[in-house]
Order: sequence, then C-alpha cells, then structure tokens
Amino acid sequence: MSYLLDANVFMAANNLHYGLDFCPAFWDWLIRENDRKNVFSIEKVGDEIEAGGDELSEWAKDVGGALFLKPDEEVLKGMGKVSQWVTENGYTPAAVNTFLQVADYWLIAHALAHGHVVVTHEKPADTPHKVKIPNVCVGLGVKVMTPFEMLRHERARFVLDKQ
Repeated sequence: MSYLLDANVFMAANNLHYGLDFCPAFWDWLIRENDRKNVFSIEKVGDEIEAGGDELSEWAKDVGGALFLKPDEEVLKGMGKVSQWVTENGYTPAAVNTFLQVADYWLIAHALAHGHVVVTHEKPADTPHKVKIPNVCVGLGVKVMTPFEMLRHERARFVLDKQ
C-alpha cells in the first residue's frame, strides 16, 4: 500500500504534532518510506508548501522531486473522472470552480490513477459549498485515511535513544 499525502499533513505535522525542530524522527520516517516507494505527495502540494517561505518550505525543497510526484498521462485521465464526479454531485458552481483550481483535485486524480491511499486531516462534510477530499475519495472508491491511521497501519515508531 502506498500513500499520497495532502498538504495539511505536512503543515499540521510541522505546526502541531511533529515539528521539524523537536521531532525529526517523523520527517526521517517520511524520507525513508519515500525511498521504499511507500509515501509520496504531489508536485502541486510541494508548490503549496514551498510558498510558505518557512522551515517546512526549506525541508520540501531539500527533499525534492522524489517525494513530490509530477503528473503523468494516467493522472490527466483521472482528472476527467474526478471533475465529472464533482460536477455531478450537488456542489455549487463556485465550489466546483474552486476545487478544480487547487491541489486537492490533482491529489485525488493521482491517487485514482495509481491506486494510492489519500492521507489527509480533512473530515467528510455534506456541504454544497465546499468540496472535501474524503467525500470525493469515497465517491470514486479511493481509500482515504488520517495521518495517524497511516502511522498506526505502518507501525511507525518514533522512539528516543536510551541515554
């Protein structure tokens, strides 16, 4: 099983749970699992992170293209399926237009095209005014989970050295 991480996973991890300054093991785990072809994100998410101009954006630049995948022909095909689902499921035109301009659209299309599990902090919500990642994933048969579910499923362990 391979995972595709939403931007909010990186941002919340750095700002809340696993700050780069006090929990380097989380970030090392991401890099290790990326090397093992288990954890990825997409180029558009990398662009969002790099726009922050902070320590996280520097980390993303250093990690580079191995973690943040570029779209390919299969992703472009998947985009049609994602946009069709969103336009046919009761969202307002403004919500659809917004969704089609953000990384979430690309993230789901990439997961659909390549069989990844989408990892996000977003919660499903039945609102016509905002397209939520989990709603689209469920509608398209793409598995979705929280970062904590991913870490537990993968049995990640961040253990202090005995000193």
